[in-house]
Amino acid sequence: MSNANLPTQGGATALAERGASRQYLTFTLGGELFAMPIEQIREIIEFGGMTEIPLMPGFLRGVINMRGAVVPVIDLAVRFGRERTEIARRTCIVIIELEQEGQMLLLGVLVDAVNEVLTVEPGQVEPRPAFGARIRAEFIEGMINLDQRFVIALDIRLVLSVDELATLIGMAAETGATAGE
Repeated sequence: MSNANLPTQGGATALAERGASRQYLTFTLGGELFAMPIEQIREIIEFGGMTEIPLMPGFLRGVINMRGAVVPVIDLAVRFGRERTEIARRTCIVIIELEQEGQMLLLGVLVDAVNEVLTVEPGQVEPRPAFGARIRAEFIEGMINLDQRFVIALDIRLVLSVDELATLIGMAAETGATAGE
């Protein structure tokens, strides 16, 4: 890709001139194509079942044991306000490593299928749309332009905001406790 098409404002041109591309893992969720930067991805595992936890919000599908560590699994479709992910032959769990208050946390993300790793040049990433996306705008880092089609690049730190998820889990626990009275 030629650098002539790149915007001259901000750091995009400087990044392109240094050849700074970024890699994204693409995956399918509910028939749509999404991408997330590979920097936070620790590994991808085949879905082999999980332990469900009662009284948790729908987006927290359960936990898995990963070499002795308990890893919560988030159903990304439910997190986006959609129906639960149906478990199928290609269903995978993408293990994400996030830093929270100086320590590394592991979270699993349930997706329909993992597709490929793309190397994306800065000029291929368009700003997120102000409207029209079927997920919250702040979850979108940008739109990757791939030959007349777009892939939604997620800002995985916001999608999996540990503080927001903890608040939602706390609210679900309170609702469950109130319902049981």
